[in-house]
Parts: sequence; C-alpha cells; structure tokens
Amino acid sequence: MSTFAWIILASLAGGVLSVALAAVIALRARASWIPSLVSFAIGALLGAAFLEILPSAFETAKNFHSLAATVLAGILGFFVLEKLVLWRHCHIEDCEAHDPHDDAHTTGHGRSHGHGHDHGRSGMLILVGDSFHNFVDGILIAAAFMQSTQLGIVTAAAVIAHEIPQEMGDFVILMHSGYSKTRALVMNLLSGVAMIVGAMLAYFALKELQGWITTMLAIAAASMIYVAVADLIPGLHKRTELKATLQQVVLIALGVAVIWVTGELTHGA
Repeated sequence: MSTFAWIILASLAGGVLSVALAAVIALRARASWIPSLVSFAIGALLGAAFLEILPSAFETAKNFHSLAATVLAGILGFFVLEKLVLWRHCHIEDCEAHDPHDDAHTTGHGRSHGHGHDHGRSGMLILVGDSFHNFVDGILIAAAFMQSTQLGIVTAAAVIAHEIPQEMGDFVILMHSGYSKTRALVMNLLSGVAMIVGAMLAYFALKELQGWITTMLAIAAASMIYVAVADLIPGLHKRTELKATLQQVVLIALGVAVIWVTGELTHGA
C-alpha cells in the first residue's frame, strides 16, 4: 500500500472512526470506564513519544541540540496555546477554576462538563478547538508516515488512543450545551474530518519540504508528552486510593506495551 493510502486510512481512522466509537461508548458505557481509557491513553502517548517518534527524529536529525530545543519549545508552545484557550473559555462563561463543583465532571483535557444549558457556547468552543487539534494531528500522522510506515502506524495508534476518551468527554459536553445526540455526533464527525484535511495538505506540502519532517516529529512528540503529562496525568491524582493507583499504573504500562508491540510487529513494514 502506498504512503498516501496509509495516511488517508490512518487519518480516517483517527478522525472519523474514533469519533463514532467514542459516541457509542459515551452513550452505552459507564462513566467509571473513562478513567481507565485515560490511563491507557497516557501510556500510549508516552510510549509513542519516547519509544518511536523521538528515536526516529534523532536518527535523521543533523543537530541533536536543535532537535531537543524544538521539543522543549513545542511543550512551552502547547502550554501557551492551552492558556489562551482557557483564558477565552473563562471570559465566555464561568471558568472551571471558579466552580469547584465541576471538578467531578471534568474530562481528561480539563474541560468542564458543567451542569446547565449554556445555549451552545461551550459546545462551539469545543468544536473549534477539536477541529484545530484534529487538523494538527493529521499533519503529524502524515509526517510520521513519510518517515516510515512503522512510525506512521505507531503515531496513528497513539492518536486514536487519546482521541477516544477525549471525544467521549466532548460528546457529553455538546449534549450538556444543548445539542441533540444526533447533532452532537454529526458535529463531532465534521470536526474529525479536519484530521483528513490536515493529513492531505501535509502530504503534498511536506513532500516538497522533506527537511521539515524531523521538526514535525519533534513537535508531535512534544504534543504527546504535554497532553499526557500536563492534561491527563493530573486528573488521575484525584483518586489516591491504592487500588485505583495500581490500576492506573497497570493501564499506563499496558498503553506503553501496546505501542512497543505495535512498533515491533510493524518493523520494516
């Protein structure tokens, strides 16, 4: 299968199928399942970043210090970007930091579900944010596949792993924002299409600018590290009992193991 076909297939799975699966799980699954999915996603993100993406980036890098600096700049950049999103959110409606009752209703990305109807305001923010996020994920998937099929598959697997629990939370937010189940699903699917658009544009653009692939891989690693460490892990600390902690550690390790096994099985693909 050609690189372009792999990119389209992976971005379709990451941007559309993961949304549909997340909607099905959100409607049928127990809320207690979400922390388990988040723990697994953390392991998948960290495994992909440290076991596959960064090693591949360093293999092709001409300057290790510049590459490391790019990863650092990426992490700081995602911090600033999230601050801007939160600042905008706090000026449109009550900030989650001001309402401690929302803590129990926060998704893995720190987004508050809220309790009341907000006439679609938070829902629209979620859709805009997700569309941008999916667009960037599409670019990262394309860059990874253009490096190697193995790296592309691993990157796509990590993206899908964290998209499902994220989209589950977003689906709930849209319904709390006044969207019907059908409209929430359709709007989420439309935002998922942004991943395919990003992947296609990146394929044609990066093919002309091969030198940018290593930089994109560094940014991809920075994104995964930031989401796992800054957004998802803090939510796990809300459960401090030993049983929950052991479960989290096992699921994180399982996420890492799945990425490692995926990388081994696709080696040389």
